[in-house]
Amino acid sequence: QVQLVESGGGLVQAGGSLRLSCAVSGSFSGFTHMGWYRRTPGKQRESVATITSLGRTNYAASVRGRFTVSINNAKNTVTLQMNSLAPEDTAVYYCTFRSLMNNNDYWGQGTQVTVSS
Repeated sequence: QVQLVESGGGLVQAGGSLRLSCAVSGSFSGFTHMGWYRRTPGKQRESVATITSLGRTNYAASVRGRFTVSINNAKNTVTLQMNSLAPEDTAVYYCTFRSLMNNNDYWGQGTQVTVSS
């Protein structure tokens, strides 16, 4: 079983920054990719940023240049640095992890990010 625990959400003014972290624990041996999704009421879940085990990153067009995803392999954490935040970034952000062992996707409980104008 794999557990993901997110932290770092909160309220920030437009133009500000937040840093989300996700700690992965449990029984696993490697991963194919990790990343962040977000969901706002009335909208489908959106992929925000992902990073593969080889360090290849992929960003949604709406966040490219403002957000940076990174991994600390020693600590089994994935981080999302969010700069120049805008009200449209307001959402619940979820960390995700795909296990190399069984190709299953695991999700965190979500952390709220609110950007005020």
